[in-house]
Amino acid sequence: MDEPLKRRLGPGLLTAYGVGVMVGAGIYVLVGAVAGDAGIWAPLSFLLAGLIAAPTALSYAEFSTRIPEAAGEAAYVGTGLNSEFLAVLVGLAIVAAGTISAGAVLRGGVGYLTAVVDMSPQLAILLLGAALTAVAIFGVLESLALAAVFTVIELVGLGLVVWAGFGAEPSADWKLSAEPHWVGIGLGGVLAFFAFIGFEDIVNMAEEARDPFRTLPKSILISLCLTSAIYMLVSWAAVRAVPLEALAGSDSPLALVWQTAKGSSGAFLSTIAVFAALNGVLAQIVMASRVLFGLGRRERALAVFHRAHPRFGTPALATFLIGGLVILAALFVPLETLAGTTSTILLSVFTLVNLALILQKRRAPGAPFEVPMIVPVSGLILSVSALAVAIGGAI
Repeated sequence: MDEPLKRRLGPGLLTAYGVGVMVGAGIYVLVGAVAGDAGIWAPLSFLLAGLIAAPTALSYAEFSTRIPEAAGEAAYVGTGLNSEFLAVLVGLAIVAAGTISAGAVLRGGVGYLTAVVDMSPQLAILLLGAALTAVAIFGVLESLALAAVFTVIELVGLGLVVWAGFGAEPSADWKLSAEPHWVGIGLGGVLAFFAFIGFEDIVNMAEEARDPFRTLPKSILISLCLTSAIYMLVSWAAVRAVPLEALAGSDSPLALVWQTAKGSSGAFLSTIAVFAALNGVLAQIVMASRVLFGLGRRERALAVFHRAHPRFGTPALATFLIGGLVILAALFVPLETLAGTTSTILLSVFTLVNLALILQKRRAPGAPFEVPMIVPVSGLILSVSALAVAIGGAI
């Protein structure tokens, strides 16, 4: 008989996990790009993005109580659309997206690290990738506890940026108080949407959560609300303190906020960005290995991965494979090919999950946590629209 995963996670760690995945390294570069579209109204773009993400997050929350399995999206699509082929395909897509995303973040984080520490980028990738994989194998409680520490460090850095931005002399652009440019705010919202990708990872911890019927929906919704508030505050502080042209043209906009407000180097934010990257990599390794574990239950060819380590209670073989692939992606795959691929895959999955919930609610109404039918319908429309924008941008 296969060893089950150990149920060791409560709402606190799962919420920290969700916040840590979303508030990752992206916020350290994304604010400038959104400000380039929306101007001083960038906080509205982040609010809009949170509202776009909310229906899909609520769809995930209901499905997580209907089918509390490790391979969340695969199980949802397989059940709702009555297709085992689509279930496995979606599961493998999630594994691929998590692996690609983690490889990109690891590579980016090493870039920050080697700017502070004199060492070979390739060696740093190998050492950090191996260390994070070992932590993920050792235990889920230990993994998420470490991720929570990384999240606290990230949030401290963002808190310092907010403090600096609100204490600075307002920029000339801020003083102009221009009328809202709604097209720019909308474009910024589509761009900012990708900063909210990550709430879906929580559902893949279902078989390690205590009382998943209550814990999972609560963790998904709290993490989305907290992240929305954080993004709005950070973007507000940034556009208040720094001229828009400089902010939009900066590769490290939050360091620029600190430098402008305090007149000193924001290099310490590069160190914090390393922790943000490590957090993102660890979270994706943990998530992707759980999806692979869950797929092993559904697909005979993947059954070897549906095994938990008898001592650690984690999917050790799946974690080892994912960790190795993350290291290879970080070493050999160009960064510029990764972000668009990840976003397109996940938006496709969001589309299928919302469609699956619509059909499942018609077929079997009633769930421990239930949302109105308008929620998955809205999520489907918004996901398809964002996917069209993402594909159009890639073309």
